Formats: sequence, C-alpha cells, structure tokens
Amino acid sequence: MNKKFNGRRRWLGALAGAWLARGAAHAQVPSTTAAVPPVPEVQVGRIERLPAIASRHVDPRPVDVWLPADYSPAKRYNVLYMHDGQMLFDASKTWNRQAWDVHLAVDRLVRAGRIPDTLVVGVWNNGPWRHSEYHPQKFLPHLAPAVREAFVAKALRGKPQSDAYLRFLVEELKPAIDARYATRPGREGTFVMGSSMGGLISVYAMNEYPQVFGGAAGLSTHWVGSHQPNAALPLAAFNYLRDHLAPPDGRRLYMDHGTTELDAIYAPYQAFVNEIVRERGYTAQDSLLRVFEGTGHNERAWAARLELPLQFLMAPAVKR
Repeated sequence: MNKKFNGRRRWLGALAGAWLARGAAHAQVPSTTAAVPPVPEVQVGRIERLPAIASRHVDPRPVDVWLPADYSPAKRYNVLYMHDGQMLFDASKTWNRQAWDVHLAVDRLVRAGRIPDTLVVGVWNNGPWRHSEYHPQKFLPHLAPAVREAFVAKALRGKPQSDAYLRFLVEELKPAIDARYATRPGREGTFVMGSSMGGLISVYAMNEYPQVFGGAAGLSTHWVGSHQPNAALPLAAFNYLRDHLAPPDGRRLYMDHGTTELDAIYAPYQAFVNEIVRERGYTAQDSLLRVFEGTGHNERAWAARLELPLQFLMAPAVKR
C-alpha cells in the first residue's frame, strides 16, 4: 500500500469520523428495541403516524403526516415529503429543542392563498444510518477507488443505502400516502425537501425520479459530503449533476445556504452547483438559488426562511 493511498485513507477517515460524530447527535431515532417515540404535538392541524410499513428496502422508522385542521377527502392536496422527520414539528421532542415548524409555514401560506392545500409527510431518519441513506449512491463511482473505499467503510458504515431509501419513498411510502389521503398524485403535486444531507437526498430524488417529483428544495445542501472542506466528494457530486441533473421541463429547484456555523464552508461548492444548474437550462422561473448572510446550520435558520422555498416550489404563478 503506497504512501499516497495511506494519506488519502487517513484524510478521509478523519473527515468521515468528524461527520459521523456530528451525525450521531443529529440522528434522533430509536433502536428496534426502544419504545416507540411519541407523536409530535402541533398547534395547527393534526399529526397522524402511519402504521409501520414492512419495507423491502430499508429499516422501519416512524412516518408522521401533518394534516390541516380543515382536511377533507373532498379536496385534493399537494404532498411535501421531508427528511429528518423528527425535527419538523415539535421542538419539545427534538434533540436540540429546535424544529422547522413546517406546519405553521404551510398553514400561513395556504390561508393566504399563496400555495395550494398541502399535506406534509415527515420521514424520520434512521439514526446511525442517516449518512448511508442520505448520501447519493451514484456519486460514488465518480470517486477515486481508494477514496471511495475509505468513504464507504467509514462514513456509510460499509453499506450505501440511498437508492434503497428512494425506492422506499417512491415504491412503498408514496403509494401508501396516495391510497390513504386525498392527494394530487402526479408530479405536479409531489415535492421533496430537506436540509444538509437531507438537501442532498432531496435533489438526488428529483434527478433519479423526475417523473415522480415536480420540485426539490435543498436548504444548506451538504455538497461538501464531510465535516471539513475537501475536493474529492464535491467533485463526485458535480460530475453526477453534470450528466444527470433533471431538465427543468416544468420542474422547480430551490437551493440555499447561510454563512455561519457549518454553512460557512458551503459557498464555493454551491456556487459551482449553481453554474451546473444554469448550464442545464434552468432559469429564474424554475430555479431559485439564495444566500442568507449571518445564518447558520440549524432548524431555527431553516424555519425562518421556509416560506420562500415552499412558495417557490408550489406556486409557480406567484411573481418571483
């Protein structure tokens, strides 16, 4: 084993270890032997927890569906699929006492007539497997073999699972949601959103299933792939996007980042992604790419700007 290989291995191992340490704090999900976590409490509307889905693709996890107070089977609703579902609704039950409060933002926008009636599906992350399920699997072939081997072993715990996770969303969860609720099942009524690694898997979902998702939003999207600046992991993402970014064709893409905390390292990576987006034909009508000065990498920051991506994805007729 040569010195160059050893150096890369140590470098990526250190980065992956740091990111796994952070991810362990963010990954709030019970083990299979733990008590079922309580259903989030909300001030507006109600939460229904879906019965456990016996997935062929991923481990079981809670799925919480927010319904507006006036939910009626006589209407038809957009569906917003969101990752890290345990962080969305109820700050009293999250690890950092912060939440997106997505139900409040959706309720405000619907009542103001700025987006259509909408349901929110919060899919919990899978604890220590969060990075494995959220890091786009098709980025991996664009890594050098030694780097790929070390990254998969350390950061993905030896088991890339993002493609399986997306099959769960598309082949199992979405049909269950469409059967249970009064949804608009086509891509024009189906959207996906997340932050950090959840931003990565959201953009990836639209690219891999452009016939399913009509729009994707990545807040503080984690193109860096690790906890520290590096070239290898973002370059793999760029190469994938160059060839596989879904064409606009009526789809909408939102991405942003802040400038403090972990977001402080994002600017050069997101700027490169923005150029790819433009080269693939996206214009101001179908993409919104923003920077939020002075904001960081946390649920309060994402909650404060959540109305912007919600409105951009779901209300194309609104002047932007």
